[in-house]
Amino acid sequence: MTKRILCSVDGSEHALEAVRVAAGLATATGAQLVIVAINELVGGHGRGGISNYIWTDAEADSVLQTAAEEARASGVVNPDVAKVNSRDVARAIIVYAEEHGVDHIVVGSSGKGGFKRLMLGSVSREVTDRAHCPVTIVRGP
Repeated sequence: MTKRILCSVDGSEHALEAVRVAAGLATATGAQLVIVAINELVGGHGRGGISNYIWTDAEADSVLQTAAEEARASGVVNPDVAKVNSRDVARAIIVYAEEHGVDHIVVGSSGKGGFKRLMLGSVSREVTDRAHCPVTIVRGP
């Protein structure tokens, strides 16, 4: 039986569609929904040891707040939210899921074409290949 569902978000529309699907799964199974935003470290450390992340803390909070509101609108009473800082988004999703007893992962996919996927990689594919539990990939609009 599914008890904890993790949905990773990045502020995109396809991530919000993943939240809607994850919320539907959570309400159907009675599972707890955990929404996680991975704040990716890009370009190493800046001057003075300051790290360069894609979001400020306020921006990451906003991404999580929007996703939590979408989950509530989709029927989830009390979604958990978490921010994780990491250089490797897929690995961070997997490690969080393993460490927090998640038994189903939902991720969005932008549907990148072959060349783009080859050059940029695919978080959803990597999560699917490495996860310890079932993974649902939701195609964005």
